[in-house]
Amino acid sequence: MYQILVVEDDKEILEGISIYLRNQGYKVFGASNGFEGLDVLEREKVHLAIVDIMMPKMDGITMTMKLREKFDFPVIMLSAKSEDMDKVTGLNIGADDYVTKPFVPMELLARINSQLRRYAKYLKVVEDTQERNMYTIGGLELDEDMVEVRVDEKPVKLTPLEFKILQLLIKSPGRVFSPEEIYERVWNEKAITTDTIMVHIRRIREKIEINPREPKYLKVVWGIGYKIEKQ
Repeated sequence: MYQILVVEDDKEILEGISIYLRNQGYKVFGASNGFEGLDVLEREKVHLAIVDIMMPKMDGITMTMKLREKFDFPVIMLSAKSEDMDKVTGLNIGADDYVTKPFVPMELLARINSQLRRYAKYLKVVEDTQERNMYTIGGLELDEDMVEVRVDEKPVKLTPLEFKILQLLIKSPGRVFSPEEIYERVWNEKAITTDTIMVHIRRIREKIEINPREPKYLKVVWGIGYKIEKQ
């Protein structure tokens, strides 16, 4: 059963939407402002949120910005006809769709169903990725099971050593690895010299970066080591 959060300060609208969605088989949580809505998200698992733009205490725009820091489920905003700029702002900061008041319940339901179908596909992709031991940073993908690397969905051919180095770095995005640590963890022996690491890093960059001189993924932290940049 999908669980939907409805955040609306108009009690009649909140109750009307909640009753209609429960009759359609959804479990519904209600809140009258952004603070209450965020509180529900801390306690309950939510698959989609319907958020009114204009609310007291915390408006829908602010709430959507805050929930996007932690959650990726769809957000449908409710707006009045006079709130066109707020609609644009809402979409820019993370909302997925909006419905203008007054609306027909069937229209809202159609948009909910559409967003939940997309979200279900997204969740399946995430689950499949996790099961396949795949690591993704932006357009860079490393598949451990298939021993494959892709950049923007295009396959990249790496040597076994290059693959192992990239594998080490991408599994801990943001962490800086010294050349000595990379050598010892990839070669499984004490690092006497690390000149070869610099050569391999340069070759990996040439294969995965659009512009190796201005790398997007594989960064040098001067005097310390190398890392895969968080996206």
